[in-house]
Amino acid sequence: MTAMTATYELFYWPGIPGRGEFPRLVLEAAGADYVDVARRPESEGGGIPALVALLEDTGQTPGFAVPMLRHGELVISQSANLCRYLGERHGLAPEDEAGRLHAMQLQLTVNDLADEAHDTHHPIASALYYEEQQDAARDRAAHFREARMPKYLGYFERVLEQNGGAHLVGDAVSYVDLSVFQVMRGLAYAFPERFATVSRETPGLLELADRVEALPKIAAYLASERRLDFNEMGVFRRYPELDGA
Repeated sequence: MTAMTATYELFYWPGIPGRGEFPRLVLEAAGADYVDVARRPESEGGGIPALVALLEDTGQTPGFAVPMLRHGELVISQSANLCRYLGERHGLAPEDEAGRLHAMQLQLTVNDLADEAHDTHHPIASALYYEEQQDAARDRAAHFREARMPKYLGYFERVLEQNGGAHLVGDAVSYVDLSVFQVMRGLAYAFPERFATVSRETPGLLELADRVEALPKIAAYLASERRLDFNEMGVFRRYPELDGA
């Protein structure tokens, strides 16, 4: 098989949506043929050993961390990079160069938001348990709730309005719309009280998230076993004390 016809292989930790969910949503919206490698049994070449083997590969394009995507002989990493690659191949990105650059700019901002949400529960080190940095997490989460969450969502609301209100970039659904949907649902899970207040100022984003959720392929995916629930092992984690409760 060539790189143009091969099945996509997505590599990410099993059991959590995490950063792997961003390219996974693009694959699902595209109706692409893909394999979630680490969710397959080890006896079939899956599981954690498959991730470790890929990360230890010293080929021409070694990745630092998952998510990673293998497509034929091509291996790429970084969730924003994966979203762009898949989006541009499957009609989920603008066709003009300026539009594609703007889409990537927005996607990188989505990633920044996801990183800051993650750091509310792990502000010191990812290698430490949440309970080992809980005091610092309370301080970090308070700043995120009061300052950063409104700033990010307000920015995306303005971008949406300036683009006509239907999509964040271009005139059709893009990988950026899919990623903002994931972030909106993640924030609602992790910070239900604060998100309910902040999102009153971003009605366009709420409607966008609902429209993405209703897309036939996305709706089918969300109702399937392939969709993993948010949980306290991923990027968005629900700790009531971090929501100001």
